[in-house]
Amino acid sequence: MQEDNLVEIENVSYKYERQYAVKDVNMTIKSGQFLGLVGPNGSGKSTLIKLMLGLIKPEEGKVRLFGQPLRQFKRWQDIGFVSQKASSFNSGFPATVLEVVRMGLVSKIGTFKFFHKHHKQKTIEALKTVDMEAYLHYNIGELSGGQQQRVFIARALVSDPKLLILDEPTVGVDAQHVAEFYHLLRKLNREKGITLLMVSHDIGTITEHATHVACINKTVHFHGDTQEYNEFDSEDLNHLYGHVVQQLSHNHPEVNER
Repeated sequence: MQEDNLVEIENVSYKYERQYAVKDVNMTIKSGQFLGLVGPNGSGKSTLIKLMLGLIKPEEGKVRLFGQPLRQFKRWQDIGFVSQKASSFNSGFPATVLEVVRMGLVSKIGTFKFFHKHHKQKTIEALKTVDMEAYLHYNIGELSGGQQQRVFIARALVSDPKLLILDEPTVGVDAQHVAEFYHLLRKLNREKGITLLMVSHDIGTITEHATHVACINKTVHFHGDTQEYNEFDSEDLNHLYGHVVQQLSHNHPEVNER
């Protein structure tokens, strides 16, 4: 498949009151990439995601999704989104794994439409992709943090998105499950061909798995393939970010890729 531009951000700026959250940002995400968006706290990562999702409008510049200007884009089922679990879902909510994942079909079938047998099959297939089909009838609150995040990914996958955006999805997940989580993302990207954009402050880990990296601190200081990024030394990184950067390697346990 020819590499198409799924996201194009051109000279985009956005301010909260008088303070720039992002300024003169340029970025392109091509089909098939696994892009890690990294930067310190307050660097504008989440603001950039909101701009991509149309939740806020740029004060300057343009955003295009799948070749269309943001204001004209209607194919939201082609974009899946997984946010930080703690801020996006109440684990005490009385819903089964099946019901949570099935919510991801609402954008396709409509809010007040009935779910049919083939919708259940789609839900099971999404859960199989993340190795959670055995938990179909469990209450979401019974699962561990890592298992819940797999369910949330299944919810995003059930509508067959071409682009999956993840906003720091490993927050609150233990190291073992983080390792499994990254291997799942690699499987989605390499075997399923899903384009991934993952926001993270964990530079060391994201560069072990992503194909491309974008470094942001109000503006984009680097945007290229991971190999090129890994050739930077500490002094280069400090210059890119404008402050001292520490790259940490978590040495996650080996996980067998399924």
